[in-house]
This record gives sequence, C-alpha cells and structure tokens, in this order.
Amino acid sequence: MLSELHIENLGVIERLDLVLGTGLTALTGETGAGKTMLIEAIELLVGGRADASIVRRGAGEARIEGRFVGPDGTERILGRVVPSDGRSRAYLDGRLATVTSLAEAANGMVDLHGQHAHQSLLSTSTQRDALDRFGTVDLEPLRAARARLTEIDAALAALGGDERLRAREIDLLRFQVAELDAAGIDDANEDDALDVEESMLADAVGHRDAGATAHDAMSAEGGARDAVGRALAALDKRQPFESVVVRLRDVLAELDDLIAVTRDLTDSIDESPDRLDEVRERRQLLADLRRKYGDDLEEVMQYHSETEDRLRELESYEERAAELDAQRRDELAAERSAAVEVGRARRAAAEPLARAVEERLRLLAMPHAEVAVEVGEHADDHPGDRVRFLLAANPGLSLLPLNRVASGGELARSMLALRLVLAGADLAGSRQGADVADTLVFDEVDAGIGGEAAQAVGEALSALAEHHQVLVVTHLAQVAALADAQISVSKVVQGGATYATAEVLEGDDRVDEIARMLSGSTSASALDHARELLA
Repeated sequence: MLSELHIENLGVIERLDLVLGTGLTALTGETGAGKTMLIEAIELLVGGRADASIVRRGAGEARIEGRFVGPDGTERILGRVVPSDGRSRAYLDGRLATVTSLAEAANGMVDLHGQHAHQSLLSTSTQRDALDRFGTVDLEPLRAARARLTEIDAALAALGGDERLRAREIDLLRFQVAELDAAGIDDANEDDALDVEESMLADAVGHRDAGATAHDAMSAEGGARDAVGRALAALDKRQPFESVVVRLRDVLAELDDLIAVTRDLTDSIDESPDRLDEVRERRQLLADLRRKYGDDLEEVMQYHSETEDRLRELESYEERAAELDAQRRDELAAERSAAVEVGRARRAAAEPLARAVEERLRLLAMPHAEVAVEVGEHADDHPGDRVRFLLAANPGLSLLPLNRVASGGELARSMLALRLVLAGADLAGSRQGADVADTLVFDEVDAGIGGEAAQAVGEALSALAEHHQVLVVTHLAQVAALADAQISVSKVVQGGATYATAEVLEGDDRVDEIARMLSGSTSASALDHARELLA
C-alpha cells in the first residue's frame, strides 16, 4: 500500500506531504482545488507519461516520492523528477532508474481507474487472468504440457536438423575424439610429473656428478661422517656433554641414512637422450591439446568425455529423433487435450462473469449497461487465450473493448464492478490473481450520479477497501461519508500565486466538509444531514 506521498512544485501544489492508511480514503474539495494533481502524482510514480507543463510556474522541476509497504512489511521508495525542460528522471529505492523499471516495480502495487492510462485490467493478459480466477480455471495441466513441449523442441533443435551440418559436425567430432583417444590422457597431473622427469633427464650428468660429490663429502675419509665420529669420541662418557653426545649419535645415524639415499639416487640417474625426447614430445602434445580443448588437463579430459557423448548422440540421430518425435506427438496430444479443457472452462465462465459485472453496474448507476466476455477469436481456438471484455454503457451502443470506452466515469465504474466481482471470487476460495493491486485509485467513479446510486458506489468502494487500499476522488457526500479517512484539498491565492493544501479531516472539520458537499454551506440542516451520513 501507499503509506506516504511527497509532492513538490506539481501544478498548484508547492509542497505537500500525506500519510495514508489502509481502507478507503476519500479525496474531496472544490473543483480545481488540486485533487487531480494528487492522482497525477501517483500516476507519475508508477511510470506515467511526464509533461513539463505540470511543473509549477517559476520552479525548476517537480518532484514526487512515494513509500510503498508490502503485506510482508517490505518497503519500496519510488521517485520521479520532472524538470521544466529536459527529460524526466526516475528513482527506485534512492537509485537512478529507468521509467520502465519504475513501472515494473510498481506493477501489482497500484492501479488507477478513470481518466488515466495506467489500468492493468485493460490488457488482454490481465483480463484473461481475471476470467481464470473467476472461473477457477485449472491451468496447471496446460502449463505443464507446454513446458514439456518446449523441452522436447529444444532437444530436437540441439540434435541438428540439417543433414549437411550434422555430417560436418560428426566429421569434426570424430577427428577430435580420435585425437584425444590417441593421446590416452588418464591423469590430470601427468604434465607435472613429466616436468619433474624432464628436469632430471635434461641434466643427468650434472645430477650424477653433484650426487657423487655430496656422497664423497659425507662418507670419504676425512669427510663429514669421520668429523662427527671424532667429535662423538671426544665427548663420549663426559657428563657435562651428555646431551650433546645424544644429539651427535642422532646426527651420525642421519648421516648414514643420507649417505645411503644419496648413493641410491645417484646410481638411479641414467643418461637417456631417447627418453628425454619422448618426454619433451609428450609435453608438447599435452600443450597442444590444452591450447585446443581446455586450460588444464582436467578440462581436456572433460571435453573428451562430452565430445564422445555428443558424437554418440549425433551418430544415433535417427533413433533419437524418432524417439523425440514420438514423445512430441504424445505431449502435443496432451497439450491439445488440456487446451480444450481450459477453453471449455473459460467459455463456461465468460457468461456468468459478464452477468455478474452487469449486476454490479446496475447498482452503480449504469442500469442499461451490457457486458460481454469474448474467449478466443474462433470456436476452434481451444485454450481461448485471447480474452476481451466488452462494454456498451448505454442503450443502442455497440459492445466495444474496455480500452475504447470514452467516458472516464463509466470506465471507472466498470472497473469497480469487475473488481468487486473478482473480490467475491477470491473470498469464495479461488486463487488470488496477479492483476489485483494492493492500492486502487478511482477518479470520476461517481461522475453524473447521485442519490441511491451514489450510496451504492460508496458501499461498493467500502467493500473493496476491506481487501485493498482504495483512494477515491469524489464530489459525493455519500461516498466520502463511508470512507475510513477523508482528505480535503483546497487552494488559496496569495501574492498573485495559487497554492493547494491537503488536510486529513477529523471530528467537526469532517462534518463541516460533508455538509459543504451536500449543500454548499454549513447550515444547521446540512450539518445534521452530514452527521447522519457519517453515523
């Protein structure tokens, strides 16, 4: 719901801050006081068209911000800035955004009905959703069948339907598989092991010489072992050096082990130019394969496996294609069957929905209105996805799509009637539709009516406000009196400039405003009537 609205320099509004609550809020005031500017501000917030002419005279830009609070307590801040020259700017949660993204964020939050274009129920998709919700149409079998068809079509496309392209791909894959088979890579760390081996083979003579030198330094007469032995003999059995003797014995044992290891390693190093060539050739082969098939050998091995799978798939194309074709025939039959059921359910619900909306319109001062709901362009359009709501507001008029209804008041009342019918469908237990916004704004919904019809409109709006936040611009005391809150919009002229203000009315102030709406005055009889309405 829209919890706060901030407006600067929009038409006659210099600065305005409103805190809005749940339920039904009536916006009242004299004609030209600025009520329409409030609706204009909300429309701009939800992505409506911006016109520089709405900027207050003498101001550089108009600014509108709105705080929306979701049912789960999450908040979103929508903002719009309209300069007196240049393009408008949109803001989403304090960040610069496109108008399109602003409209997307507002989708499902606000619907405006009246002389405004932001009306989700005018679109085919939301009219279809409304019919589905009213008729509790089960769409899951159709959606599931269509999803499976999409998967099968994607699988068929991936197989490759062009025989020449498929033949070329098979030739390429066969070459790659043969090349990778011949390489016989089965260890992702092979290149690291070859690097160590190449290092040894490339300097075998130097390695052997270094090993021999080290062995002699440790084991030859006068070498390291003899030196440690002499030190041990000198200190052995001398109590002050007992700890040193222990450590010298450990050193001597370690030296004996090192001498043996050094001798074995030195003896194991062979000069093998042929093996060195083999290692270098293998490493070059692995480098070539990495260049073509992956950053490392693990990726090369993965590519090998995937290529083999793809080759088998293409080589068994006829078999796999026949299998997928059979699956597609089965799923297409399931999709057609589900589409027939959906179309049947939609057509069955269309007439009752039209009659229910007509019945509501009878109570909203449109006694001769006719409503029709078209499902599909042709009888063989099985799911009937193309749903249209048609209206003839007065006798002798042709039924026309809602978006071609000329009167803003009639259109707003048609929307109100449909909302009430759908709200009843929701309360009866069907699913909540995606087209039902949290905040509904009605402008001119009471145009050209009075008396019992005005009372009926007010009661309808009040009923709708049990499940939504409803804002209504009204000149009817009967409607305003049924509101949970009433905001009076007025204007004053100071220093040759016009200023609009808005005030939440309570107590006697609200009684006075209702009396003014009834008779244009606050006479005793008007005040009594106002109190009676409010009671």
